[in-house]
Amino acid sequence: MSELRVFIADDEAPARLRLRTLLSDIAAELPNRVVGEAANGREALERIAALSPADAADVALVDIRMPGMDGVELAAHLGSMTVPPTLVFCTAYDQYAVRAFELNAVDYLLKPVRAARLLDALRRVPQRRPLPEAVSQSLLPAGRLHLSCSERGRILLVPVSDVLFLRAELKYVTARTAEREYLLEEPLAALEQEFAQRFVRIHRSCLVARDAVAGFEQVRDGAEGHWAVVLRGLDERLPVSRRQWAQVRTEFAVE
Repeated sequence: MSELRVFIADDEAPARLRLRTLLSDIAAELPNRVVGEAANGREALERIAALSPADAADVALVDIRMPGMDGVELAAHLGSMTVPPTLVFCTAYDQYAVRAFELNAVDYLLKPVRAARLLDALRRVPQRRPLPEAVSQSLLPAGRLHLSCSERGRILLVPVSDVLFLRAELKYVTARTAEREYLLEEPLAALEQEFAQRFVRIHRSCLVARDAVAGFEQVRDGAEGHWAVVLRGLDERLPVSRRQWAQVRTEFAVE
């Protein structure tokens, strides 16, 4: 096997050092090179995306529990990369997650990591098995905390709590915050399913955040009219389709 390029993501420095030491210990049996480290998911996503083609990670050793962005959400964002690294999860105590990964044939390492177990997991990396979507959804029942988009060769993270609405436009979805727009390469239907507790559909091409709705107003178009959503912090009005109006009216108790 050619040299395996490894990225390490763990919020504890001693854990990262232990993995580096173990990787050095097994290098004679499995040549490898550490191409980067990160202390949380956000940092890992940025650094993995910034790696040059020569240093692109083949595998990421990812701790499940990390502050800010955990390993499961990191996995969801890495999955949108053209060639994402294979993921090997690490966990100290989350037995439920361990069983879920095992049932879905996703590799994991139980801390404290042992050299033989690490070698066994890394030898399966060429299979490049992605994280099954069902596992990601079961461990992130409320959805991700961030959306990600590629812009000028880098990955930007957008807090879901900042998004006022999501609108499908051609092959992209626009995520609108109070400050600006972001282009996402994710289908609107998938976003609706993932964030059903936060967003409500007002049109076949638009979802609006429940807490961003300030009210509704009627807009006249000649002889006919339609209802539109009034947003907090934006002058833009979002039209509500006739098909969705009954559901929206019930959702927000509009008289």
